[in-house]
Amino acid sequence: MDRLETRELVYFAALADELHFSRAAENLGISQPVLSRAIARLERRMGVRLLHRTSRSAELTEAGRTFRDECRMLLRQLDGAVRRTRRSVGSSRLVIAVRPGTGSGLLSQVLRQYSGPEPELVFTHQRADAVREGIADAALVCVGSDDLTGLQGVEMGEELPVVLLPRDHQLAGRAGVTVADVQGEPAYRAQCPESGLDEIMDRVALGRLVTVVGSAVSDRLPEEVSAVPVTDLPPTTLALCWLSGRSTPQLADLVDTVGSRRPLASLAA
Repeated sequence: MDRLETRELVYFAALADELHFSRAAENLGISQPVLSRAIARLERRMGVRLLHRTSRSAELTEAGRTFRDECRMLLRQLDGAVRRTRRSVGSSRLVIAVRPGTGSGLLSQVLRQYSGPEPELVFTHQRADAVREGIADAALVCVGSDDLTGLQGVEMGEELPVVLLPRDHQLAGRAGVTVADVQGEPAYRAQCPESGLDEIMDRVALGRLVTVVGSAVSDRLPEEVSAVPVTDLPPTTLALCWLSGRSTPQLADLVDTVGSRRPLASLAA
């Protein structure tokens, strides 16, 4: 088998996020037939069925779920290679891994006081891994749910879970909802797509996405989107983390800007 192209990994990862050919194609900026042919060609080349297709959606096979995870890992590693190469020639821009769907919230409060160049944000669910793999200098992680092995950091604050819904959705006017209330929604995704907040808000407004994020998004809600508290999920403690014993002048300046918040080590005690 010829070596796969990066483009094929990106196409399949996008489809695995959406499980809908038209929406994935639109997100990629290509036509639906082009995406369908690319995925069919990928399956032929690999000799493995990755999807069960219907007229309106797609479902991952067991092999598809495995390949989705492998694609995400390979794309992270590629990002890491680019980042490490930039660092080798003295690139000074700070890179911070953040959760998809994150609002300006806690991090922006710090960045407004940060005197260095504006950091680059990497949107990923594997934020701690992004730091360990060299993709990011630091990450905004969830204490208690992310694997923080090898990291140190400081607590940033707490977020409450909210579900993003189109403004005219039947649940949008409620004071609170449960996870069960939204799980049956056709557009519900338990894991928020690895995209910037503006793109996620656009998908929600168009009725293509319902997902749970942190309450820090509340200051970035467009008129077409509502954020409703999810009452049966606990709040999340966020911390800014970096590799133990490894820092850069820019990261040190950011940590100084964070100030005298509680060290991460004491949170685990």
